[in-house]
Amino acid sequence: MVPPRYKRLVDNIFPEDPEDGLVKANMEKLTFYALSAPEKLDRIGAYLSERLSRDVARHRYGYVCIAMEALDQLLMACHCQSINLFVESFLKMVRKLLESDKPSLQILGTNSFVKFANIEEDTPSYHRSYDFFVSRFSEMCHSSYEDPDIRTKIRMAGIKGLQGVVRKTVNDELQANIWDPQHMDKIVPSLLFNLQSGERTESRSPSPLQATEKEKESPVELTERCFRELLGRAAYGNIKNAVTPVLMHLDNHSLWEGKTFAVRCFKIIMYSIQSQHSHLVIQQLLGHLDANSKNSATVRAGIVEVLLEAAAIAASGSVGPTVLEVFNTLLRQLRLSVDYELTGCYDGSTNIGTKIIKAHEERQLQEAVIRTIGSFANTLPTYQRSEVMLFIMGKIPVPGVHPALSSKDSGPEGTRMIQVMLLKSLVQVTAGFDTTNMLTALPTSFLEPLLSFSLTEDPEIRLLVLQILLSLIDRHDNAPKFLNVSIISDISVLKLKVDKCSRQDNLFMKKHGQQLYRHIYLGCKEESSGQQHYEALFALLGLLSMELANEEVVVDLIRLALALQDLALSTDEALPVFNRCAIHAVAAAYLNLICQLTTVPAFCQHIHEVIELRQKETPYLLPEDVFIENPKLPSSLEKVEGEVLFLQSKITEVLGGSGYNTDRLATPYVPQYTDEDRLSKRKSIGETISLQGEVESRNTEEITFETLKNAIVDSVGMEEQERERRRQVVEKFQKAPFEEIAAHCGARATLLQSKLNQIFEITIRPPPSPSGTISSGYGQTQSRSVPIYEMKFPDLCVY
Repeated sequence: MVPPRYKRLVDNIFPEDPEDGLVKANMEKLTFYALSAPEKLDRIGAYLSERLSRDVARHRYGYVCIAMEALDQLLMACHCQSINLFVESFLKMVRKLLESDKPSLQILGTNSFVKFANIEEDTPSYHRSYDFFVSRFSEMCHSSYEDPDIRTKIRMAGIKGLQGVVRKTVNDELQANIWDPQHMDKIVPSLLFNLQSGERTESRSPSPLQATEKEKESPVELTERCFRELLGRAAYGNIKNAVTPVLMHLDNHSLWEGKTFAVRCFKIIMYSIQSQHSHLVIQQLLGHLDANSKNSATVRAGIVEVLLEAAAIAASGSVGPTVLEVFNTLLRQLRLSVDYELTGCYDGSTNIGTKIIKAHEERQLQEAVIRTIGSFANTLPTYQRSEVMLFIMGKIPVPGVHPALSSKDSGPEGTRMIQVMLLKSLVQVTAGFDTTNMLTALPTSFLEPLLSFSLTEDPEIRLLVLQILLSLIDRHDNAPKFLNVSIISDISVLKLKVDKCSRQDNLFMKKHGQQLYRHIYLGCKEESSGQQHYEALFALLGLLSMELANEEVVVDLIRLALALQDLALSTDEALPVFNRCAIHAVAAAYLNLICQLTTVPAFCQHIHEVIELRQKETPYLLPEDVFIENPKLPSSLEKVEGEVLFLQSKITEVLGGSGYNTDRLATPYVPQYTDEDRLSKRKSIGETISLQGEVESRNTEEITFETLKNAIVDSVGMEEQERERRRQVVEKFQKAPFEEIAAHCGARATLLQSKLNQIFEITIRPPPSPSGTISSGYGQTQSRSVPIYEMKFPDLCVY
């Protein structure tokens, strides 16, 4: 019996010796026949498949290669509607090769599959399944073949195969969804395994441009390309399924601790996905951080580092509603870390089975969280950064007011640590903060709680507050020029940048100037203030002069500097000698600065004369001798008087001649006390009395010892009276006879009822009728209802 023509044509493409390769002339005849009679394609495929299976079984691998080459050529040539049935035979043959133990056949099958994957079919297929290919290619990605070269080839074939499956299925809605977890849980870990195994090669040549040809074709390079392509094709609903296996892989293989690989993975993810989907990845990382709340600090720190990198990339795209969620999660982790460090356990109990907490690891985590907060905030626009500042400020616990983030387990020390951590976060958020309008940058809701922290006894907290204020007020990068307190004979060498004070700046100083002066004054007065505090306070004085000074502000700042000098001279405060010398030094350095800014020659002359005399007689009153490592200070400051002091009268005289307000200059500055002093736990008169407004001699009545004494005595008398009244009421109810108590209560009930009757009579009485009232019997008036159509309206009401 003569075999059918298609079989004869297929047989003719195989040479007698497989070494000779495919018979090209006969292959062209077979291709022409397939194109002419497309209905025969499925039979050609089935016959080729049959021959190939037989050759594989007989180990005739030369003929296997020829059969696959023929299949590839037919597949590339026949883009018609009948290709579907042919593909079934083709995939069956590829599957046969992939199931083989021989690496060369596995690679051959993969290469054919990749060629097929690149063909765009005209009609979709309902019944194809790629589950086997996903599983087999993933298995090849993990190959552990003995020969390293062959192992690399098998792994690369597996990666190419996965890339082919993704390409073939991702755009075909009728196919099994490649994004399903059952597929992603195989594909993603296989890619990450190869990405990780080639890390050493990658570190040698970080740039693809510098890589050699061999390295370009390494598994890691190919894997990264495939991974990027997979993520780039992910739609909104598929991002989660693609990222979850990454998180699981990093968990299972303890890859968070090293940080570098985890960071690299998420950099690839963030740069590969569509930018509008960035916030989905951030949300997953935040959720994963929360899920690992009780894991070791190194794991949490690794996730935070990854979040830092991912959030910085995401900020350039669409972050949307996740902005405050990022900060909320990070602040929660900060609180938990402080609790863990102080309590020594994860769940508040001391079970034997709990993990050992290492304090230094928790501190490293805290630093990582603070860095992340700052880095992410720096990518935000100004308006969002202001919101974040307010958000963090609202989380800072104030004992007795709002213990927002403090924990009962960690106690007062926990509260203090949280305050420090959150203020450090604010230092990071405000660094480089650039705004034109100080009123919006420092709203009352932010500034007042911030300044209240500058009154606490903790020197670290006060210093952090000063750093935040410096960041926010410094808009022209002048702050670094002021951080070194010194007497400069010509301030032009500092190259300070000054802009004209805007209307908003003037309004800001009108509203908040007195608060800022007061906090500078009280900050200098603190015994626990050290060199860094005084340097920061001087910088704050300098910045106020450069950024926010009009003529009135300059006068107030000069008065403040003279008040600081008086504070240093005062024996009532019992300040240590270092503090008093430091205050003298700050006042001198500031007056030297402001006199040159005002450019009044007589003012400059007086300041320079006092400074020159100090250099000769009392160098310990100047910054060069105070703010050094081992300052040489006197045992006491009893003899500081006369010409080594700046004179308020002399300064008032010389500045008055240049048009400055002499009345204001002649009035000594006195800080006003407010409710903030109560919050700061100071044992001062501020706890009992609030002196609203500055105490100025011309418009304030004199407050003497007698007036304060009378106020206190009066309040004590009132309290005594109230106590006596309460005692009498209790005694009456205890000792009086029942009839008397009943009568007393009855009288009160009758009085209450009569009042209620009056109220009801007023409220229930019908409203007066437009037609007036009519009289009823017994002389009482009765309201009469008149139909609206009978009412008489003025002409002006009718039209």
